[in-house]
Amino acid sequence: MTDTRTIDAAGVGVRTGLFIGGEERFTEEVLRVADPGKPDAIVGEAASASAADVADAVAAANAAFPDWARLSAPERAARMAVAISGIADDRDEDAAILSQENGKIRFEAWVDALVFEIRWNLALMLADEVDASHTLPVVPGAIPVSTDVAYQPLGVVTVIVPFNWPIAILGASLPHALLAGNTAIVKVPPTTPLAIARLVQRVAEKLPPGVLNVISGRDENMAGLIQNPDVAKVCFTGSVNGGKRIMQMASQSLTRVTLELGGNDAAVFLEDAILDDAHLDRLYAAIFDTTGQICMNAKRVFVHRSRLDELVDGLAARLDRAVIGYGLDEGTTMGPLHSPAQRSFVAELIQEAKDAGADVREYGQLPGGELEGGNFLRPALVVDPDPALRVVTQEQFGPVIPIIPFDDEDEAVRGANDTWGGLCGSVWTASPSSGARVGSQLVCGYVWINDHGATRLDLRAPFGGMKQSGIGREQGIEGVRSFQDTRAIATIDAEALAAMAH
Repeated sequence: MTDTRTIDAAGVGVRTGLFIGGEERFTEEVLRVADPGKPDAIVGEAASASAADVADAVAAANAAFPDWARLSAPERAARMAVAISGIADDRDEDAAILSQENGKIRFEAWVDALVFEIRWNLALMLADEVDASHTLPVVPGAIPVSTDVAYQPLGVVTVIVPFNWPIAILGASLPHALLAGNTAIVKVPPTTPLAIARLVQRVAEKLPPGVLNVISGRDENMAGLIQNPDVAKVCFTGSVNGGKRIMQMASQSLTRVTLELGGNDAAVFLEDAILDDAHLDRLYAAIFDTTGQICMNAKRVFVHRSRLDELVDGLAARLDRAVIGYGLDEGTTMGPLHSPAQRSFVAELIQEAKDAGADVREYGQLPGGELEGGNFLRPALVVDPDPALRVVTQEQFGPVIPIIPFDDEDEAVRGANDTWGGLCGSVWTASPSSGARVGSQLVCGYVWINDHGATRLDLRAPFGGMKQSGIGREQGIEGVRSFQDTRAIATIDAEALAAMAH
């Protein structure tokens, strides 16, 4: 089990190892994990894999694959159900560690781990569909052949997850890959490796050795997780630029990829939108959960001009109540950004909007004392900005949102679709027919009506992006199929074929 021991004179920190072929492995080189809310504080350290460690993980997964793939999907599901049992016993500790290494508030970290379990169990409910096949019947007058069309697992799968919701995001792909008959290597994020490595190892210890492996380390040693010829597929969640690098590396060995990348999601409020407390609370969460650092957060709000002031006032009232502080402190509602670089980027977007003369409204008070110098930033609304500003055109990934008025529906749809991304979107209206009409015109992979955000996702549904927001789908039976190949087995009726020849 994951070791916890003193790592420096300042106190006790979390230490995690690699998990390869059923065995924990520590390394001389480590990743020291910084606390984004407390300058110079170290949460713990994680093993840093060498290229040789990575090769060992691929070899272990490859060796375990035949026996795991040979099981039926219901048999694999039964073993996976045992592996996930008891996962909640350590959830409070997992959440506390994740809050410290990520910066998000404790409750969000707790939900992060909960969603992994929910997604895992939802995947197991698909077991009876995984091995489904169908037969193409003999066609009169054609070659007398009946063909069975079925599915087979790919082999070794690498799953790479980001820092923001690492455990929950892993649940969108890992259980589906395993249920489909693949073995897996989980590459945990280098800046938030601790909680997820602990949790995944607890699951892996209950599965046959090599079926599930855990790797942490520096990017320069990770190429083997993508380019090793024994890796059949890479599932990556992260930035658009990161996805491009993964795709380029995978192309060298024609390794398959699923890419779930960034977004510039539009929330469109029609003239008849309901702006009561319940709807405004949902919008606020959709924008500012995890301090804005979620790929499917609303990144642009388009609102009918007649409702602009009402919507801005509603968000402002909620931002006035925001408590910016340390994620584990009681009462904190918004933690720091994860990295100094991201804080600087978002601050730059806000300053650029101010310099351009935009109406920028900032809220809340930055914490002081031991938190002074942490990655904290006051949340901001940018009202009616120039559409060419970067706060509109780029993914902010922070606590700032442009609010853009429109005069007619067609203008709103054009504005929402005028972007590089196509992950999610939402339409807010009192009319179901208007929601369906406008929602069907949004170029993105997932659309909410009168809702938006990661915590509002239907975890049974296929999820993924269009345009530069990604390739492929996760979740649901579609997510399972993305980890399978299609196989056709044709049986010739020799006697009928001979009769045709005469």
